[in-house]
Amino acid sequence: MRLLLPFLICITAILYAYSPSTTTFIQDSITTFLHQKLPATLSQYLPKTSINTTTTPTDPNFDSLLSYPTPIVLPITEMSTARAIRQVFLAIEQAEGAGARVRRSIGTAKLRNFSPFLMLDHFTIGKGAGFPDHPHRGQETITYLLSGGVDHEDFAGNKGTIGPGDLQFMTAGRGIMHAEMPHENPDGSPNVGMQLWVDLPKELKMCEPRYRDLRASEIPLVKTDEDRVEIKVISGQSHGVDSVKELAYTPVWLLDVTIRPGGRLSQALPQGWNAFAYTLAGKTIFGSNDSTQTVKEFHNVVFEQEGDLVEASVPDNADSDARFIIVAGQPLDQKVVQYGPFVLNSQEEVYQAMLDYQTASNGFEKSRNWQSEIGKRMAY
Repeated sequence: MRLLLPFLICITAILYAYSPSTTTFIQDSITTFLHQKLPATLSQYLPKTSINTTTTPTDPNFDSLLSYPTPIVLPITEMSTARAIRQVFLAIEQAEGAGARVRRSIGTAKLRNFSPFLMLDHFTIGKGAGFPDHPHRGQETITYLLSGGVDHEDFAGNKGTIGPGDLQFMTAGRGIMHAEMPHENPDGSPNVGMQLWVDLPKELKMCEPRYRDLRASEIPLVKTDEDRVEIKVISGQSHGVDSVKELAYTPVWLLDVTIRPGGRLSQALPQGWNAFAYTLAGKTIFGSNDSTQTVKEFHNVVFEQEGDLVEASVPDNADSDARFIIVAGQPLDQKVVQYGPFVLNSQEEVYQAMLDYQTASNGFEKSRNWQSEIGKRMAY
C-alpha cells in the first residue's frame, strides 16, 4: 500500500500533462479510492509534509516577504539588442473543463518548465459549458477576458463578474475552491479570454487566498509610432508608462498590443526574465534585421532570455491590424511538482494537498459540503 499511492499519483501526473480530460477520470478514481477505502488510516501511507502551517502569513499585504530585486530595464538605445526567437508553435484547440474549448500553449509537451509560467489557455466557453467547482493550491491565476462575461464564486463567499477587457488575479495560496462560469450572451456569442497560471514562490505557497480585479477602464493606454501602435499596460511598463498597480505576488509583466499596418514596436523587457508573445489576430513580424519570422494568430512566440527588448511590426500592405499579448516573468529557482490544480515543490507537499482537500482541512475547511450557485448552471 505504501508503494501503490505514489505510483498512482505519478502515473496520473504524467497523463495530466498530455491529456487533462483523461486524467479527470483517473483523478476521480484515485480520490474515490482515497476517500472510501482509506479514510481512517490514510495519513500513515503519506510521507510527512514539509509545509509548516503554523507560520502561514495571514496579512493580505505581505509583499514584504518577497525578496526580488527591482527588475533591470535598460533604456532603448542604438546599443540595445533584440531578443532572438527560441521557438514558435501553434496552440492546438482541445476540450477542457465541462464543454469548454481551449488552445493551450504553455503546460504541454511543446513548452513546459518555463518558470514562472505553468499554463496558458486561450479559452472559448459558451452556453452549458464552463469550469464548475474545483480546488487550487500553490499558484496564481490571471484571467483576461477578451469578449463576453465570466462569473466567479468561491467557498469563502467571494463573488464577482468580469467583462470585456477586465482581468482577475487570483492567488490560490494554501487553498481555494471556486467556480468560473460564462455568461449566456443575448446574441449567442461565446465568451473568450486568456488564463495564465503563474507559480508562487515557495515562501508563499501557503499564504491566504486573495483576489484582485482590474477593470478595463483602469488600464493605461500608450500610443506610439504615430499612433500606429497601441499598448494596454496591464502590468509592467511601456514607453514611460507604468501599470496601475502590482496585481500578482510573482513579478509578471502583461501587455496587450495592437499594431496597425506600417507600425513598429520596440518593447523593453526586464533583463533575465522569461518572455513570450501570444498572437490573437492578424500577422505579426517578430524580430529585426535578418532574423525575423512572420507569425499568424493563435501561436506562441517564445523568446530567448538574452537581450534588452522585443521587436514586432506589421507591413504597410497588411490586410488588417495585428494583436498579441507580451508576457514576461521573473523565473523562480525552485522545483515544480504539479498534480492537476495543486502546484507545490515536492511530492510530499502534493500528497498533503490531496489529503487536505479530501479531509477538508488545512486551508480547505470551507469546502466541506460547499457547492457554488453558479456551478448549478451546468446542464448535466
